[in-house]
Amino acid sequence: MRGLQLFLALFVVGALSLNGAQKEEKTPKEIGLELQKEAQIESAQEELAKIQKELSRDNSIWLKSYNSYMAYQESRKSLREVKYRIEQLQNRSTTVERKLEIEALQAKQKVLTDQIELLKAQGTSPFVSLLKPDEAGETPKITNPFDIVTGLSYIKRLNSQYRDYVLREEELQEIISLLERQIALYKELIRLNPAIDYEVELEATLLQVEKFKLALETLISTADVYEKRIESTEAKINKEIKEQLFKLLNIGMVVVVLLVISLLFKRAIKRYIVDNERFYMANKIVTFINVSLIILILLFSYIDNVGYFATVLGFASAGLAIAMRDWFMSLLGWLVIVVGGAIHVGDRVRFMKDGMEYVGDVLDISMQRITLMEDVTLTTVMTNRRAGRIVFVPNNYIFTSMIANYSHASLKTVWDGIDITITFDSNHKKATHIVKEICRRYSKGYTDITRKQINKLRDKYSLKNSNVEPRVFNFIESNGIKISAWYLTNAYATLTLRSTISGEIVDAFNAEHDITIAYPTQTFYTAPIPPKSSPPEVTE
Repeated sequence: MRGLQLFLALFVVGALSLNGAQKEEKTPKEIGLELQKEAQIESAQEELAKIQKELSRDNSIWLKSYNSYMAYQESRKSLREVKYRIEQLQNRSTTVERKLEIEALQAKQKVLTDQIELLKAQGTSPFVSLLKPDEAGETPKITNPFDIVTGLSYIKRLNSQYRDYVLREEELQEIISLLERQIALYKELIRLNPAIDYEVELEATLLQVEKFKLALETLISTADVYEKRIESTEAKINKEIKEQLFKLLNIGMVVVVLLVISLLFKRAIKRYIVDNERFYMANKIVTFINVSLIILILLFSYIDNVGYFATVLGFASAGLAIAMRDWFMSLLGWLVIVVGGAIHVGDRVRFMKDGMEYVGDVLDISMQRITLMEDVTLTTVMTNRRAGRIVFVPNNYIFTSMIANYSHASLKTVWDGIDITITFDSNHKKATHIVKEICRRYSKGYTDITRKQINKLRDKYSLKNSNVEPRVFNFIESNGIKISAWYLTNAYATLTLRSTISGEIVDAFNAEHDITIAYPTQTFYTAPIPPKSSPPEVTE
């Protein structure tokens, strides 16, 4: 019996050994399938590594925003765990180890709280800022030609922001494609080798794809609305630009018509007004009216609320009147000069400022100043010793300074005088007669002109003394009798006639034996020196 049992045991062991050996042996087909599976696993892992590497290198704002969102959620989860652990430790008896652990957890709690505060913007949704289009600012209202550039810039900015928004959509679609391929690889690896644990990665990727797809749907719908809004805004701005261009064209035509009319008026003035001064003033008036009309047209064309403009202009004028008093006074002075006619272009005038005296011819009268050309006159000879300067006189000086006009109201002549002194023993009656005859002879032409001009001015001015003949006066001075001769001369050439008459008077006086020109002299009296007396003789 024992031998039979031993034989049966050996037979069973051998059978089992043979069966195991048969199981370990594989067919070539099975071996090929296993090799193919390993190759598929290796290929899938390589492709998965490339996708992960590409996603990790990608600086996409979508991935950054999602990572910030996940970091926020993870921080909140960790913070809840830390708080729960601290509560557990605080409810237990206090030991040194627990106290140290509580302090460490509290420090970690502070760090997590700071992190959550920094990532708070990504708390509710990972793509809040990315799904919202960039703000282009308030839509401009085109109310004048200068706003056209603003409107075109606004349209360009909207289109640029829309292109950036579309690029976000394309970028998100590429990321979703990579993630979906990554999910497919995870599933394939799990199918090929269930021993490989990719369940966690698969769930995380599925959650990420779900978030990204929701964001993509929102992005597409928002992009459609954004595009329609851009089209509506662009159409509105283009319409306003066309209206402004049409309005500008009409205003330009009106301005051109005004310029043509002004040019025709100036040609007519040039043809029918011979006097240069009147032509200059009429030309100035036409230009002023034309410019004023153009300014008024522009103001009323681009001001919606005229009453509001008038109110603002009133307050602004009050402030400017105080701050720019001299400027407004000059403008008012210009109106007084133009309307009153006290000074005209071409007049010779004299004015004083800070002790300086200026005599010159008026070159121009603008809204702010009078422009003078300083000529060689008695003032420049005796006082300034220079001439030829261009002098600018503010118009407000007409209210504060005395301005003398040498050629006002067509009077082109002025009285000029020459003083000469003769000795007391000279024949002063003959000298006076000679001086008067010389002045009458050389100033006769100016005397006749002045007489005619004064007769014309009697209707405008009250002229009591109309004597225009030369006048000679005698005065007793310390060194002789001074003869003062006055005569009419050209207001623009007083020095020429003064020089001629002075020379003639000197020649005439030198030809007379009983007339002597006086000049400062001194008389010295000397007493005779007595002869020296001889010493007395000594007698013995």
